[in-house]
This record gives sequence, C-alpha cells and structure tokens, in this order.
Amino acid sequence: MTRQPAIAHGTILGGVVVVPDVDAALADYRGRLGLVVVADDALRAELAASWGCPASAGARCATLQPASGAPCFIRLVEQPDHRAFRPTRSYGWAAYELTVQDVFSWPDRLTDSGFTVVGPPKAIAGMDAFIPMQVLGRGQEMLYLNEVQADMAGTDLPRAQSQTDHIFIVILAAPDRLASVRWYADVVGLTATDHFTIAYTMINRAFDLPPDTLTTLTMMQQGRMPIIEVDDYPATATIRPRHADMLPPGNALVTLAVPDLAALSCAWLTPPARHPDAIYGGRRSATTIGPAGELVELVEYVEQVERAVRAAPSGH
Repeated sequence: MTRQPAIAHGTILGGVVVVPDVDAALADYRGRLGLVVVADDALRAELAASWGCPASAGARCATLQPASGAPCFIRLVEQPDHRAFRPTRSYGWAAYELTVQDVFSWPDRLTDSGFTVVGPPKAIAGMDAFIPMQVLGRGQEMLYLNEVQADMAGTDLPRAQSQTDHIFIVILAAPDRLASVRWYADVVGLTATDHFTIAYTMINRAFDLPPDTLTTLTMMQQGRMPIIEVDDYPATATIRPRHADMLPPGNALVTLAVPDLAALSCAWLTPPARHPDAIYGGRRSATTIGPAGELVELVEYVEQVERAVRAAPSGH
C-alpha cells in the first residue's frame, strides 16, 4: 500500500483546469497520466458561485485523483476556449507541477495524445534534485511533469508513489512578485524561502525575449514543504482574458489547506460553506482573489477537529 501524504497547512489539495471537451481531456488525464476518476457530474451552482463564476454552473466537471491515493484532486471543467488566451502570457496560475515516475519515458507515453510537449525532459546542471518536463493540455493548461530524485537544502520534494502523483508546486505569474509574496505570507501564512534569478526558458520563449533574459522567482513554503513558486512576469504580460462570469482559462484555480478560515483576513467571494465534493472531506471552504488576480480556494483541514478533541474533557 502506498503512503498517502498527510494534510497540513499549505497542502495543495488540487487544481482546476478548464478544457473545451471533458471526454477528450479524460483520454489524456486518465488514459495517459493514469489518474483515477472519482466523480463526473455537473458543477453545482453553489460551488460555481463560491468561485465567482456563476455562469459556469451546470458545466460538466470531472474530478481525478492519483492512483497513489494522495489527497490531491484535479478537476476538469468544460468551458468554451477563449480566443484571446495564450498560455504563459497572462497573470494568474501559470502551471501545476506534478511528481511523476520515469520522466524520460513520458514523451513516448504522450505521443498522439492531447498533450503537447513544450519542454522535453532535461537534466539541469547544478539542480540534480529533479528532472523537469513541460506539457500543454487541450485547454492550454500548463503541467510540469517532474521526476524527483533527491531533496534540496531546506526543502523536501515528494517521490511519486504512482505513475503520476500529486501536484506539489503551483506556479503563479505575478505583476508584482514581492506584493504576491507578502500576501501569501500575511494572509495564508506561508514563508518566503529561496529567491532565484534565472534565464527562464518558458517565459523567454512565450514573450519572444532573448534566451539570456533573467527572471526572478521566489519559493513559498510551509516548513520544508514547497507550495508556490511566484514568478516576476514581464511588463508586457496581461490580465487573464476570460468569458464573463466563467472560470479563467487554462490553470484556473488552486485549492490549499489552512488551519482556520475564521483567522484569515480575506475578502471571500461567498461566505465559507461545506460542499459535498471529495476534495473537501466535509470541511468548510471559501475562495478569495490573490493579488495577481488568481482564484485561491482555501479549505480548513483536520487540525481544527483535533484541537476540539484535545480541548474536550477526558473520560472513559
């Protein structure tokens, strides 16, 4: 039996991906990535309203989970493409990084699928902890498929317990990196750890910049657990185009675990509520908008229950 990671403050519980055809996307996410479908139904009006996208109510929504049983879910929501959307050119959630096994086999695995390989597997000199690969899906969503081989100084990186395992880092494209870093520190309670300035191939290619153009990014963590990579995007990036009252296209929304919603100073789109979907496990959730315009869904995790149990009178 594979080990399931515990839910803790900052755990990435899932990501929402907008796709033009859920059946076609399932052929990729289930048929090629090996994720398991745990639900396939309509997006409930209450949940759509909580995400600030009431016009998405009733859209088909398929929920998938890694075969490892990790408590992380990718939800595919069916929605028409937006003609103005281009991946890696607008602010908001830019990519989800998943931990996978045997990354060098993935280009062949994805042949004739809906995934386009935009960055083949490549060992990076001086960064031997993981081998990355990047693909675009049918909804122009960006996924990084990373084979983890070691931990980094100050950071624990998860080894895949199934062919494709959970999302372990989400990438945010920010108009003001430091403002986003402060927000995730002050509001969500994460910690800024490492700052890197690199020639970021995906960004330079998307904006037709010289290959040696440098980008600064900051890693946000909880303890030794990496959570968010905040990238400083070029000034020519734009606000994410979207259909009125629908989800943003591509990588649309990220769900994180927090200890206590009441302790957060957020402007919720709708008041915290309980939804029956598997990702919530009976817990309350609410969604807010981050400083880059990104949708951030926050879910209370089990620590709240454990505190109540510890505070209850003992007895037999």
